[in-house]
Amino acid sequence: MRRNRRHPWLRELVAENRLTAKDLIWPLFVIEGKDRAEPVPSMPGVSRLTIDLLLKAVTEAYSLGIPAVALFPSVDAKLKTPDAREAVNPDNLVCRTVRAIKQHCPEIGVVCDVALDPFNSDGHDGIVVDGYVANDISVEMLSQQALVQAEAGCDIVAPSDMMDGRIGAIRDALDRAGLIHTAIMSYAAKYASCFYGPFRDAVGSTGALKGDKKTYQMDPGNTDEALREVAIDLAEGADMVMVKPGMPYLDVVARVKAEFKVPTFAYQVSGEYAMLKAAIGHGWLDNDKTVLESLTAFKRAGADGVLTYMALEAAKLLRDM
Repeated sequence: MRRNRRHPWLRELVAENRLTAKDLIWPLFVIEGKDRAEPVPSMPGVSRLTIDLLLKAVTEAYSLGIPAVALFPSVDAKLKTPDAREAVNPDNLVCRTVRAIKQHCPEIGVVCDVALDPFNSDGHDGIVVDGYVANDISVEMLSQQALVQAEAGCDIVAPSDMMDGRIGAIRDALDRAGLIHTAIMSYAAKYASCFYGPFRDAVGSTGALKGDKKTYQMDPGNTDEALREVAIDLAEGADMVMVKPGMPYLDVVARVKAEFKVPTFAYQVSGEYAMLKAAIGHGWLDNDKTVLESLTAFKRAGADGVLTYMALEAAKLLRDM
């Protein structure tokens, strides 16, 4: 076996999986204001950006070959309400950011998160009624949220809420509005995971969250259930599916890809990023090698693409190889 490993060029020839910048989607946090970057303490190297600074970041990403960015807002607490009504405001922070990106760099893809937690004073992905996240009421709001995002110009709406039936409802709402080209990337297998902590810090939902999300997101011990979730979402009209979190759930990524053979994505979530960067910061891991090896693992498992906060630095490393 060593003969095929002897030379760098030969290792390249026989490589089974390759990571490229085209495999990456860069999640970005947006805030109100101008010329302001707020570092996220639990995510070294990640900042919340005002729209003007975010546009510069998007331009750099596009120049490096990154095909798409995903937007997540950090909303003023005064705008958060139990009914999350700011989520369906066509002039909210997300919609204004989408319009700005499409005017500034129309070639890059824009993915919008469809979930109510950034806008919900309860910190949940849906509307809470009598202490329980009400599925059908939440689906109505999520459909309206997806609609205003699509009307603003986003290319892909990505429901991350895990309400039952939301993919079919969103597809129907988009089609009835004539937005037939807006794709749906479903967070089809999203687990009630502890790895989301730093993300909740970044969007300001940690303090607001009452209870947990176990009644509507998946049990980390289940994989057969993930296949049922994916099958339902595809039947309802999802164009592509996602597994979240990423590295702790690579077995689920592999099962989904093998079973359905559809575009399958994974999210290297905030807790994974923070964990790796903490070890790197202590000198226990090599940054560049860790970035590329961790992302290559997703490709090996069968992912067609990865949402990762490491997208920009990974693209730079790949460019310089």
